[in-house]
Amino acid sequence: MKKIIPLLCLLLCTQFCFAQIDKAVTSILKFSAYKDDNVKVDSLIGYRHPISVRNEPKETIKLGQILLEQSLKRNDYLLQSYAYNMIGNGYRFLGNSAKGLAYFQKSQDLALKSENASLIAYSKNQMGNIYKDRENWMEALKLYSSGFFYANKGSNKKVKSWISMNLGAVYLNINKLDSALIYLQSAYETQNKDANLPYILLSLGSVHTKLGNLKLGNTYCFMAIETAIASQHNRQLIQAYTAMAENLLAFNQMDSCLIYSKKAIETIGNGKYFYLGIKPAKMIANIYEKSNCDSTLKYAKIFQVANDSFFSKKTNDQMQYMSDEYDFRQVELQAAMENEANHQKQNLQFALIALGIIVFIILYLLLSRSFITSTQLIEFFGVMALLMVFEFINLLLHPILEDFTNHTPVIMLLVLVCIAVILIPLHHKLEKWATNKLIKKNKEVRLANAKKTIIKLEEETS
Repeated sequence: MKKIIPLLCLLLCTQFCFAQIDKAVTSILKFSAYKDDNVKVDSLIGYRHPISVRNEPKETIKLGQILLEQSLKRNDYLLQSYAYNMIGNGYRFLGNSAKGLAYFQKSQDLALKSENASLIAYSKNQMGNIYKDRENWMEALKLYSSGFFYANKGSNKKVKSWISMNLGAVYLNINKLDSALIYLQSAYETQNKDANLPYILLSLGSVHTKLGNLKLGNTYCFMAIETAIASQHNRQLIQAYTAMAENLLAFNQMDSCLIYSKKAIETIGNGKYFYLGIKPAKMIANIYEKSNCDSTLKYAKIFQVANDSFFSKKTNDQMQYMSDEYDFRQVELQAAMENEANHQKQNLQFALIALGIIVFIILYLLLSRSFITSTQLIEFFGVMALLMVFEFINLLLHPILEDFTNHTPVIMLLVLVCIAVILIPLHHKLEKWATNKLIKKNKEVRLANAKKTIIKLEEETS
């Protein structure tokens, strides 16, 4: 009986999680049916995931995978980008930065393809989070700044608030406190009871503590803890406990610092969010260093394992490789887009030239039939038409000839001569036919005009 009860509890929890995921999938797929891309993106980004999904990274990944499968069936780039973001978030929360970044990069590629400013901003924000977690402040700042640019182009206020929050956190960590305060205050004023409110509050607390406003700093951190508990947001509760511990350490209140650091470690538990234990474990180990050898070793080990796992050389090298590869791919993509734009521009010019030649020939034939034209003028325009056609063919074939002949001038000259050999006899035949026709027509026009003149003179004489 004792073994059956835990099994039943586990089964009930599993069923509950599945029910929550099904509910989330149903809601999100409704949003994806919206025809207006901006409304769809705003609904997707604004959706608040169930607590069971939000606090379980593996469930977040599972939900993202279901949405990804649906998006591929529907060929929906917006939903696909959102799904990749969800999966990336799940791996990020599990501490797998490299895998999270890989999914965020896929999301960013699709967001750029969709050209939706809010979705691009959202994807850049998610990529920036990876680098912020790893304390690569410059790379995070670059991505957040780019995201902020796109957020201002879009209409989604949540994305702008999140990026402001993250920019504030980066400026806090590089000790640009005035900038940090501006962005965090902006995030706080625009958050509208957002799920990230605890993180905004704890960041504001840390800024004020660094500015010397210790009591205000603690007040903000305490508000962050209360808000995280009320919203049942475990990850942000860990961060809030850690921020409070850091602020109390600045007060030199070691006992209180130990209490909140241990609360952070206890909330982490095993597995998920392990990397968030690096800071509190280090604080505890440093405090115990001179007084409690056993506790020092215990928390030093927690710090060492988490730190080595998250910031390992292998992971750092992999992240650097992925970042460099992605940047190179973006350069290639930009070059390809510019090349495509130039190609389209060139095709448009060719089309206009061809249209100009056709219009010229039609006008020439029409005017030649309407007005008296000399034989020399007809022959002159005939030669001009030949030159225009020859040069147009040369323009069209030149890029192909360069590739085919590998930029060999002699072979290119021979090919152009061959084209001329075909065109010139053809032109002579057409010219002879056209000239005879036009001259004949001109003679008929002259004769008709002469008859009209004679009849008019006879009428005047009589």
